[in-house]
Amino acid sequence: MAEYYKYEEIKQHFADWIDDQDPEWLRDNKEDWHHHAFNTDYYIIGTYKAEQWMGDKAFEIIRTVKEYEEENFGEVTTDLSDPERVVNMYTYIVGEQVVHKWGW
Repeated sequence: MAEYYKYEEIKQHFADWIDDQDPEWLRDNKEDWHHHAFNTDYYIIGTYKAEQWMGDKAFEIIRTVKEYEEENFGEVTTDLSDPERVVNMYTYIVGEQVVHKWGW
């Protein structure tokens, strides 16, 4: 599988999130890392910022979100016409891979 667009940036986001957490909480809550790092706050806020972040990879990102949701939920639930929602779902998806490779 080809590496995800902006994988290193998303990986760094997770590393920064880890650094900001209480070590004891991290030790006791490994199963919650992904949820807290990628699902409790937006990665990108604002349509313009989301459009800029996606750049010329918008359709690749939308395809990733669509395929993931169809495979995992049986339907697409993200509004694919909303760049902010697309980017945040995409970082959630890539975040799963980051957390998995982190050793969890």
